[in-house]
Amino acid sequence: MKQYQIIFSPTGGTEKVANAITQNWSQVDTIDLSIPDINFADISFESDSLVLITMPSFGGLAPQLALDRLSMLKGNGALCVIAAVYGNRAYEDTLVQMKDYAQNAGFRVIAAISAVAEHSIIHEYAAGRPNKDDCTVLAKFGEQILEKVSAGVFSTPSVPGNRPYKKAGAGMIPKAGSACTSCGQCALKCPASAISADNLKVSDKSKCISCMRCVSVCPAHARKVSSLMTSIAAAAIKKACSVKKENELFI
Repeated sequence: MKQYQIIFSPTGGTEKVANAITQNWSQVDTIDLSIPDINFADISFESDSLVLITMPSFGGLAPQLALDRLSMLKGNGALCVIAAVYGNRAYEDTLVQMKDYAQNAGFRVIAAISAVAEHSIIHEYAAGRPNKDDCTVLAKFGEQILEKVSAGVFSTPSVPGNRPYKKAGAGMIPKAGSACTSCGQCALKCPASAISADNLKVSDKSKCISCMRCVSVCPAHARKVSSLMTSIAAAAIKKACSVKKENELFI
């Protein structure tokens, strides 16, 4: 049985979760949905393979860009695990969305995971997660999934969330300040191709998905979102983030 992980991890937290889940699997091939110049329609999976799909939750929803790229893949009946990664507030409709899109792409969803990682904008929330304890728990989830597959049980679990999905909120758009050296890393690494090499300091609002990759990869730390808006957002979700959330397995 071939094993894969499909990730969309703009700032690295989602990838850490995926690697923790699959750390005790056999050789795992990775497909990165954040690379814009891949023709995802050309990717097809073996029907007897096991695939982990891991995405972040932005405001309780999966990034539409990642879902659109997932929908281009050919699942061919492959067994599938979906994992939603969130910054300790709530993942709301993310798992339901991912389940629907994975099934529509031809995957058989046999398990689902919610996992916590450091908030991509307000880093004080879930700081340092997934930590060592998280990774131990996530690895155990991965082992339980392998046991289910070995037993030949391919039932689809129910997951929390609602249909129709909640409406997406407006994101925060990063801009570059005077520290920008015009190195171009932000434009090169942007999953949405929202930054032009000819105008590096701003992001195209019609394309930007507020994933914060440009902020995380900037070697000069020149790209930021509005400090005022960040403070307002931090205050708005403080109560929801005050209780440590645990990772969950639906199997």
